Amino acid sequence: MDTMSKSNNGLKAKLQTHVGLSSYPKQVYDHSLKTGFKFNLMVVGEAGLGKATLINSLFDSNIFDGEEQNDQSIVKNIDINTMSTELFDSGVKLRLNVIETSGFGDNINNEDCWKPIVENIESRFDSYLTQENKMSKSKIVDNRVHALLYFIKPTGHSLRAIDINFMKKVHSKVNLIPIIAKADMLTQDDILGFKQRILADIQMHGINIFKPSLDSFDPTPSASEAKELLAKIPFAVVGSDTFMTDANGIKRRVRAYPWGIIEVENPKHTDFVAFRNMLIKSNMEELKFNTDSVLYEDYRTQKLLSMGHVQDNSVFREFNPSAMYEEERRLQEIKMQKMEAEMNAVFMQKIQEKESKLKQSEEELYARHKEMKLALEKQRNDLEERKKKMETVARPITPMEKKTKKGLFNL
Repeated sequence: MDTMSKSNNGLKAKLQTHVGLSSYPKQVYDHSLKTGFKFNLMVVGEAGLGKATLINSLFDSNIFDGEEQNDQSIVKNIDINTMSTELFDSGVKLRLNVIETSGFGDNINNEDCWKPIVENIESRFDSYLTQENKMSKSKIVDNRVHALLYFIKPTGHSLRAIDINFMKKVHSKVNLIPIIAKADMLTQDDILGFKQRILADIQMHGINIFKPSLDSFDPTPSASEAKELLAKIPFAVVGSDTFMTDANGIKRRVRAYPWGIIEVENPKHTDFVAFRNMLIKSNMEELKFNTDSVLYEDYRTQKLLSMGHVQDNSVFREFNPSAMYEEERRLQEIKMQKMEAEMNAVFMQKIQEKESKLKQSEEELYARHKEMKLALEKQRNDLEERKKKMETVARPITPMEKKTKKGLFNL
């Protein structure tokens, strides 16, 4: 009989018979073998740091002799090209795209040498976002950068201004993996001190670099390997296209010097093997997952917000009748308050219009009253004048007035 247990997500059952669930990982594995994998790797660094040689050494193939696709024209003397090839390892197929940035740091003024690279990374995000928004998503081509290898010049001192400026501009858009190029130019003590100074600069400037996930409660060998990888960051690497056969007949990648031989795949000489294990063997899927679920999602969110899109988070809430009622009540109160405010505004507007009309009528009545008053005053004055004239003409002459007039004529 099956054992049942309850959890917050429902029932959990431990099956006592085999129903086929354990075969699902094999289905995924078989499907992956059939379809293959894809990985997009960008390499950035100044000329002469062995970028092509290291990539060829990492994948044991002449990547830079493969199919080349030009992503864009030369921008500020930086030419961005993609080298594409298909690799097969024990029946597993990988479509590898290596994005090369020729001309980086080669100018006298390298203040803005990061811009074409950041624009290229963002354009790949935009292309993916455009494909996602189409009705048919069956043929989405993922050209997003899954990892960026930044080659640090082996000065032995600390990070330069160009290193810090570039990493600050790209660390939020890509899985940034800084590596010390041509580490055979430094002694082991120099490399150890150089790594410490690089990590101190990275921490001081708030730069995020990719670090393999580590579960402190996981006692498995994978956790132990992750701890070893973390201890070696940034990786001091050496690449080589030269092989030498040892006394046992084994071919080894080497770099020969008058004072001795550097074995590329010897952990005592370089961090090449640890770096390759991290990039390909143990964390390639994590790099792709982090690109899709963290870096791209952050860019996508900011892009959609800048375009005026707002997400309705209520769609993702769990159904709770009480909470739903409270939310509806709150929205209804807000609606009533809004309606009341609108009614008050309309009422006040009507009062103001009425007061304005009354004031205008009052002014008109006052003007008419004044006009009538003036007219009456004028009419009264006219009547007074006419009255005076009439009284003067109609009044009879008195005997005294006659005698006075007669006496005047006798003189």
